[in-house]
Amino acid sequence: MNSNQWMSLLGLANRARKIISGEELSVKEIRSGKAKLILLSADASANTTKKITDKCKSYHVPYKVVPDRYQLGQAIGKEARVVVALLDEGFAKKLLTLLD
Repeated sequence: MNSNQWMSLLGLANRARKIISGEELSVKEIRSGKAKLILLSADASANTTKKITDKCKSYHVPYKVVPDRYQLGQAIGKEARVVVALLDEGFAKKLLTLLD
């Protein structure tokens, strides 16, 4: 997996205001059906990982695990981020192909 590609695409989605970051906000977007893809850092706590993956499964939202919270944060120009929700189908589809 080429980290530069998915990170720059995520940066683009961020500039287009098509993402939301943070655990609580992401859960809210999953529930509302707006989240098209969830990115979860591999170093998220067990509790957070379970909460997010369970939510994704029950609402049929795809999720991908990315290497760590610093890459996820860096991609959107913020501090470390554990969960990022993509709110745009196009960006979500493209990211899924890059993260496979």
